[in-house]
Amino acid sequence: MNNELNADLVLEGGGVKGIALAGAVSMLEERGYRFRRVAGTSAGSLVGSLVAAGISGGRLREMLQDLHLRDFRDPPFYARFGPVGACTAVLVHKGWCKGDRLRSWVAECLQEAGVRTFADLPLDDVDAAPELQDDPDRRFRFVAMVSDLSQGRLVKLPWEYRARFGVDPNETPVADAVRASSAIPFFFRPARCPDRVTGGQAWLVDGGMLSNFPISVFDRHDIEPRWPTIGIKLSGDPAAMRVNRIGGVVTLSRAMLSTMTGFYDRLQTCRPEVVARTIVVDTTGVNATDFGLSPADSLRLFENGRRAAALFLEGDERRPAWDFEAYKSRFRRSPSAAVN
Repeated sequence: MNNELNADLVLEGGGVKGIALAGAVSMLEERGYRFRRVAGTSAGSLVGSLVAAGISGGRLREMLQDLHLRDFRDPPFYARFGPVGACTAVLVHKGWCKGDRLRSWVAECLQEAGVRTFADLPLDDVDAAPELQDDPDRRFRFVAMVSDLSQGRLVKLPWEYRARFGVDPNETPVADAVRASSAIPFFFRPARCPDRVTGGQAWLVDGGMLSNFPISVFDRHDIEPRWPTIGIKLSGDPAAMRVNRIGGVVTLSRAMLSTMTGFYDRLQTCRPEVVARTIVVDTTGVNATDFGLSPADSLRLFENGRRAAALFLEGDERRPAWDFEAYKSRFRRSPSAAVN
């Protein structure tokens, strides 16, 4: 396989906007790219798990078009009766919806590709870094980013399953990691695991709480990269300024949460070396929890993803066409700054 058309892939989270990720992936695939490792947060972990399983961009489109996103809403029966029931579910279970339907859908899609546990997603790379060769818990093609509320840190699954939770990733369903990474706070119940470090319970939620776009997850610092890491981002131009409109207590709270959860990623994505390897998809007008998304809007997101990937590869008057050799020459020639 030609290394120039190999790539590692990092997918940003964004709830239902993740349909745009599938569009971008399908265009990259049509242009000859094959994905060695895939990492993602929330919706990025959902789409990323299917890409890592070998499901084609065309099949991804079919799966997502056939999906009724509102079916992911599975609150307990009492939570369907107005705000009081919803608030009760959040107070009792720390989330409105159970998240069982989301997990089941992911598991069924993965099963179509013959994937159930992480043992079905082995990383076959004899030239990988020594730390990969020596650590069997990192020799997998997929990584889900999860926020651990118990310790206030980002957890990479399956890399930390054994050391942190005493779980063998080879026996752990991939859908469990996706479910944890997709647990939008208060919308879905947190996932919980026994924590062998603290002796208590770890509460796991949407990885976007800490890093919605973990572009550096596969970066190395000892050799020149053999192939690129390409990021796909859903939240607008990485270099653009974000403006939070504040007019009261509710909007002030949202602005505070947005600032706390997005500051690190914005620092990262403004860097020229990150902008140069990032596909930016326009998802204007779609909210992460718009589970009643119309078929027309779903198709628009998918096509926006395809156009954004084509623009990244071909370039325009604002940015040059993607050129891995030029990227390495500018950012990655020094071993101390190498990735992959």
